[in-house]
Amino acid sequence: MKKAIIEFRNFSFQYKAQAKPTLKDINLTIYEGEKILIVGSSGSGKSTISHCLNGLVPSFYEGEISGSLKINGKETRNQSIFELSQHVGTVLQDPDAQFIGLTVAEDIGFKLENTGVHQSEMIETVKSISKMVGIDRHLHSAPHQLSGGQKQRVTLGGVMVDQANILLFDEPLANLDPATGKIAMELINDIHQKTNSTIIIIEHRLEEVLQIDIDRIIVINEGEILANVSTNELLSANLLENLGIREPLYITALKYAGCEITPETEPKNIDSIKIDSYINKLTRWFHRAEKLKKLVDDEVVLELKSIDFSYRQNEKIIHNVSFKINKGEMVSIVGKNGAGKSTISKLICGFYQPTNGEIFFEGNDMKHLSIKERAEFIGIVLQNPNQMISQTSIFDEVALGLKFRGVSQDDIKERVMKTLKVCGLYEFRNWPISALSFGQKKRVTIASVLVLNPKILILDEPTAGQDYKHYNEMMEFLKELQDNGMTIILITHDMHLMLEYTKRAIVFSDGRIIADDSSANILTNSEVIKQANLKETSLQQLAKKANIFNSVEFVHKFIEYDRRVRA
Repeated sequence: MKKAIIEFRNFSFQYKAQAKPTLKDINLTIYEGEKILIVGSSGSGKSTISHCLNGLVPSFYEGEISGSLKINGKETRNQSIFELSQHVGTVLQDPDAQFIGLTVAEDIGFKLENTGVHQSEMIETVKSISKMVGIDRHLHSAPHQLSGGQKQRVTLGGVMVDQANILLFDEPLANLDPATGKIAMELINDIHQKTNSTIIIIEHRLEEVLQIDIDRIIVINEGEILANVSTNELLSANLLENLGIREPLYITALKYAGCEITPETEPKNIDSIKIDSYINKLTRWFHRAEKLKKLVDDEVVLELKSIDFSYRQNEKIIHNVSFKINKGEMVSIVGKNGAGKSTISKLICGFYQPTNGEIFFEGNDMKHLSIKERAEFIGIVLQNPNQMISQTSIFDEVALGLKFRGVSQDDIKERVMKTLKVCGLYEFRNWPISALSFGQKKRVTIASVLVLNPKILILDEPTAGQDYKHYNEMMEFLKELQDNGMTIILITHDMHLMLEYTKRAIVFSDGRIIADDSSANILTNSEVIKQANLKETSLQQLAKKANIFNSVEFVHKFIEYDRRVRA
């Protein structure tokens, strides 16, 4: 019988500043060598569980604990963060927040150096660990200059040097492109097989986590455990849908076709699912569903012509980029980490000036417009919310742009309150921003731009760190803005978002546009997928397994049907 490594017994925790407990009477045992996924909506208590495991509760986040939490047989409340770090290694959602060393080698070896390990032993350990996580060729590189996937490898190496037997991953996929996310999950799986560590993953992107086998999924809601089951059992129930947690797309498609999902059909991932009993219903649904409406031309609001850009002479980042976006369009810009997507957004906003080429807004060249002048009609929400926040309270942050524009106090209050409600932040309006999660900070920055009513809104990874409920609320609100004439550009790694909300996508690879087509066509084009580090949608894989010849049209029809259902 496997050894119990983590034991919650009637465990509750209430933050010092809150009136009610965040965790309520938790009973949970995790065994040595298990791979566990924890899912739940924002505010459900997932992050608090992770804080309890790594010692941030109660050492950093003060509050009242009742019940028992033991790790390796010892009560956590009697141990310091340092003592717990010997057993629990944490890989944060934002790798940049975890870097300490100036080079990869320094960062991985920091804990060894801090505990007085001899230099020769430290060098050998760093070499061994870096090879295990696949970052050994970058030991002399600066961590901040690496790609998103490489950064994840560095942070993983940093928590493995002292051989922690529990590895805790807080949204490891949040900032990764689909292909890199797949590699990250394979890396976690590989580390598990090599070390037999106990793996705990907290993640919103359920379908992408399920690319590897998970022993159990723990579903948290309002501080309580609602389910502690296998993947097959969970996907056969309606619990995720009822809690507003996104199911894998192939599961949603099967349900739309009237198929009954059972554990016996092994629905845990698209490769394992036994499709034979579902083929007839799926085929009938495909032939009944309406075809996708064709795109219609409209008034051009933004145009880029032959844009080149270089940070340094002879090191071109953007190569001859040209595209047009129509008024009222919602468009995705996608591609692998470092492809030039964020750079294009900064060129549009005037943070950088093109080396060559022109950018037009409503037919007028913006070359001589300052950042401030462009901000009157173009709003941007950056990928990292910490780069945008300057105020201490949520209300003040959202109101700041209106104050600078001389809007009256009464109008400011009305517009800010309305925007906070839309962004799911109204109940936190008087909170300090420092108390928010990464996902909540992201919503604050979105609110601070939305409140200004820009004509073009650019959002860099808008759904990173968001649960499906807030994702839906935010995207439906953006859809309303689009329906009212706002042009929206989404820079995203979220292929679900791209499929569900943007009929058109522009694909970047190495600073060049390699495709500009419908979202469904792009995610069924194997060459584009390979070049841009995208991922074939499970909808197309489902169609192929069901012998539906026109898998592209199957994806189109699902998108249209799904939009009508959710609307």
